[in-house]
Amino acid sequence: MTIGPLMIDVGGTELTAEDRELLAHPLVGAVILFSRNFADRAQVTELNRQIRAACSNDVLIAVDQEGGRVQRFDAGFTELPPLRIIGHQYDADPAAGRNLAMLHARIMATELLDTGVDFSFAPVVDIDRGLCEVIGDRALHKSPDGVATLALAYMQGMRQAGMAAVAKHFPGHGGVVGDSHHVLPEDRREFPQLLDDMRPYSTLISDGLKGVMMAHIVYSSVLGEIASLSNYWINDVLRGQLGFQGAVFSDDLSMAGAESAGSPIDRSLVALQAGADMILVCNDRPAVEAVVDGVKHQPNVVAAARLAAMHPVPGAYEQCSYGSDVWQTAQQELLAAIEPPPLELDGDA
Repeated sequence: MTIGPLMIDVGGTELTAEDRELLAHPLVGAVILFSRNFADRAQVTELNRQIRAACSNDVLIAVDQEGGRVQRFDAGFTELPPLRIIGHQYDADPAAGRNLAMLHARIMATELLDTGVDFSFAPVVDIDRGLCEVIGDRALHKSPDGVATLALAYMQGMRQAGMAAVAKHFPGHGGVVGDSHHVLPEDRREFPQLLDDMRPYSTLISDGLKGVMMAHIVYSSVLGEIASLSNYWINDVLRGQLGFQGAVFSDDLSMAGAESAGSPIDRSLVALQAGADMILVCNDRPAVEAVVDGVKHQPNVVAAARLAAMHPVPGAYEQCSYGSDVWQTAQQELLAAIEPPPLELDGDA
């Protein structure tokens, strides 16, 4: 079976007739879940089963389960700290920081895979430059080398559980103030100044990174195009200069950062023509309906193969499955690592 190039959302905790009709469309190859789709582990597991039954494609199911303020599933899942905590641990003890990154990733991946989710859009590899609030504590570190080192450990932790990683947001969201959910940010730095932001991607690509999500940002001193809709950034830089061979995901084309590219159909076509393997259209059902009706996309064997590689590796998961001794030990180590030190008072009580 092939995988269509469109990722959509569904309305709630179970599928509606409208959801099922859309999921059966051959353009739809993936679903992203949000907090509104989650009540508990059993419910979301059943929802994922329904999604797979409704799809005509070899569907992928994804979620944003980064930890901290971006964790869509909560009850019954480990409360993951924001990635910034990993960076703090790394500054105090580099080996402990790398280990914490692997534990965080392995726990996240194991718990999602158990419910039928294929992957999380993680890790964030944007550099914390103290500018962008929407990134903030989602960033692993303030230095390119720190991000690269910790992101590599994070990807390896995901891989230990059998989950592919998706690094985001290429070529870097840390150098702007604006939030691309609401505006189209502009980064005025020259290309050489962006090399630090791309360094973590080079590190992960050299270790087999499977997915990259693009940024809705214009790097105006380089090119006047939105990076997520740009053949230059996707093919010339990411694939050509950095050698990335995995799946390229657009960010959500319903976000304000993509609006200047025209209608939902226009945005979708531009993103696909620019080299995206999968486009996201979420939280805007009329836009989804317009895209499935208006985008005539011929099957792309190469893109489908890249997307198929985003499916989990069952054998790896089985060795650290949810509820196993390996999972329990990892969870205990994670929670111990983020436990604040006991308060010690000087003098007598």
